[in-house]
Amino acid sequence: MDFELKTLTPARACAEKCDALVVLIPLNGPTLELADDPVSRLATLAIKAGDFEAKPAKLLASYRTAGVAAPRLVMAGVGDGSPKNVRAAVVAALNLIKNGPGSNIRRVVLSLNLLGDAGAEVVRAAVLACGDASYSYTLTKSKATSTALDRLTIAVPNLAAAQAGFDKGTGLVKGVALAKEWGNRPANHATPTLLAAAAKALGKLPHIKVDVLGPKEVEKLGMGSFAAVARGSSEPLRFIVLRYEGASKTDAPVVLVGKGITFDTGGISIKPAAEMDEMKFDMCGAASVLGVFRTLAELKPRINVVGLIPACENMPDGYAIKPGDVVTSMSGQTIEILNTDAEGRLVLCDALTYAERFKPQAVIDIATLTGACVVALGGVRSGLFSADDALAKALLDAGESSLDLCWRLPLDDDYAEGLKTNFADVANIAGRAGGAITAAKFLQRFTTKFVWAHLDIAGTAWKSGAAKGSTGRPVALLVDYLLGVAMTADAAVSGKPIAKAKQPKVRAAAKSSAE
Repeated sequence: MDFELKTLTPARACAEKCDALVVLIPLNGPTLELADDPVSRLATLAIKAGDFEAKPAKLLASYRTAGVAAPRLVMAGVGDGSPKNVRAAVVAALNLIKNGPGSNIRRVVLSLNLLGDAGAEVVRAAVLACGDASYSYTLTKSKATSTALDRLTIAVPNLAAAQAGFDKGTGLVKGVALAKEWGNRPANHATPTLLAAAAKALGKLPHIKVDVLGPKEVEKLGMGSFAAVARGSSEPLRFIVLRYEGASKTDAPVVLVGKGITFDTGGISIKPAAEMDEMKFDMCGAASVLGVFRTLAELKPRINVVGLIPACENMPDGYAIKPGDVVTSMSGQTIEILNTDAEGRLVLCDALTYAERFKPQAVIDIATLTGACVVALGGVRSGLFSADDALAKALLDAGESSLDLCWRLPLDDDYAEGLKTNFADVANIAGRAGGAITAAKFLQRFTTKFVWAHLDIAGTAWKSGAAKGSTGRPVALLVDYLLGVAMTADAAVSGKPIAKAKQPKVRAAAKSSAE
C-alpha cells in the first residue's frame, strides 16, 4: 500500500476525491463543534440524536452523503483520541470498508483533523492500523482475494507535528508485513534455506550485511546443541547473521536472537495432531528479527544491530535426538534432553553463546518458547525476562509506547532447581510448574557475559481460529527499544537532554481560510 501525508482541513477532506472517507471523531472534543464541514455537522446531529457515540471503534457509515465527494463515509469514534483508541478505530473502519459489498475501493482518505494537532504517536498508530487492516496473505492461493485498497492518504491539520510519526509508521508497516508474511508461510514455503534467502534479500538494503552459515560451519563452531535439533530433518540447518551498521564501528551493537524453528513436530516427543499445523509459526521470533531489519533500513537510526537466527526443523526420523540423549553446547556445557519438544532453547543457547563475539551492549532473544507463557499471559502481553532492571524497564517502556505490550516475570534462582540432572550439566526441561520461567532460567545459563533479556512470544506471535495468522509482533516493540537506544546515544554525543514525547491531546483546531 502507498501512504501519503497531506495537510487538509475538515472541509477540504470532504472535497477530496477518493473511494471512501474515514473521519475519526473524538468524544467530547471541542473541534467537532467548532468545525463547519458536512461530516462534523452530521456527526454532531447523530450524537445529539443518540444514533452515534464517539466511543472507541464505534462506527457510523453512510453512502452518498451530501457535501462529501467520496461515495462512502465512515465516522469512527476514538474516545479520548489516544494512540490505542485511534488504532482500534482505524482497524474497525477499514475492516468495515474491506468487508463491505463494494470491491472497487482503491483509495481511502483518513482524516485526523478533528483530533486537533495530531501528534507523532497518534499518526504512527493510525498508519500501523492501516497496514494491519490492509495486509493479506496470498502466496499459496491460486486465486488471490486480496483487498483492492492500494493508496491511503492521512489528512492532518499540521504536517510538521505529524511527519515524524508518519515516517516511523510507514517504516514499521514494511517490517511488520515482512514478519507476518514469513510467519504465515507454510513450512514447505519457509524452509531454513528459504528463510536464509529472505535474509540475503535484506542485504541489498542500506547499511545491512548478511552471512549465512551451513551445517559444516555450525559443526566447526561447536554448536552441538543447535546441530542436534536439526539432525532429524532432511532440510539442512542455516545459521543467519545479519548486521545493521548505522553507527561507528566502535559502538557496541544490540544483538537480537530470533528462534527459527521453521516447523516443530516435537521430534520424538511428538506433539498431538490437533493444531500441529500452527507449528509453522514456531519461527516467528526469526520473522520478527527480519521485520526489525526491514524497518531499520527505512528509518536508518544511528545504531549498530546484529541479528542471529538459528533456523532448522524439528522432525522425528531415525537420526533425531531421543529423550535422555546428552549433547554439548557451544559454551561447553552439556545438556540432557529430557523432552525433544523443548528444542527452542537448544538452538537459542548456542546462538546466545555466539553473540559473545560481538561484545554487545545488550542481547535480546525472541522466541515462541513455551505454552506456559500462553497460560500465564494469554495473547495480550509477551513474557519478558531479564535480570537487568534498566534493560527490562526500557523494553517495558517500548512495549507501552508501541502498543506492543510485554510483562516482566521473575527469574529467582530457586526456579532453576528443576533443571538439575545426574547425567549432564543441565536438563532442558524442569517440571510443569512455572514452565516459562524455568525455560528462561535455562537460557540465562548462557548469558553470563552480557546484559540479556528474553521475550517469550508464544501467546502473541500469532492468532488461532477464524483470524488465524501471524501478528508481526514484537517488531514494533523492538524497533521502539532500538530507537530509544539510538536516541540516548545521540544525546550523549551532543550533550543535549532527551526530549520527552508529547502526550496526544484533543484540542480545538484553528479554522482555515481554505475552507
